[in-house]
Amino acid sequence: MKLFIAVLAFVVALACAQENDSKYTTRYDTINLDEILKSDRLFKNYFKCLIEEGSCTAEGKYLKTILPEALETNCAKCSEKQHDDGIRAIKYMTEHWPAEWKQLKAKYDPENIYVDRYLEKAEKAEIKL
Repeated sequence: MKLFIAVLAFVVALACAQENDSKYTTRYDTINLDEILKSDRLFKNYFKCLIEEGSCTAEGKYLKTILPEALETNCAKCSEKQHDDGIRAIKYMTEHWPAEWKQLKAKYDPENIYVDRYLEKAEKAEIKL
């Protein structure tokens, strides 16, 4: 499930900015997630931001800020679309960007806390962790 959390965090970065204490803003929900995941250039830019090896967009900076909370709470402040996009992003990354996925897991869940916590949810989404 580590995959779920890392990708969820990635999606939250793309789709979220905190609006208040109860939910993340939906102002980034129109971002084309598929375009980012399928573009080497776009994906690598966001990826390098998340692992602190490159510059960040505003969304990437914010993601790095909220990622720990999103992982801890199973994205409790996410909208349904943000949550669904997170699952979709995790699934895509595990299938198409496995090396990068491993790096994100190593950075954001080195002890497999979130992988273990969300394993059942990943299996239901047909994500092979």
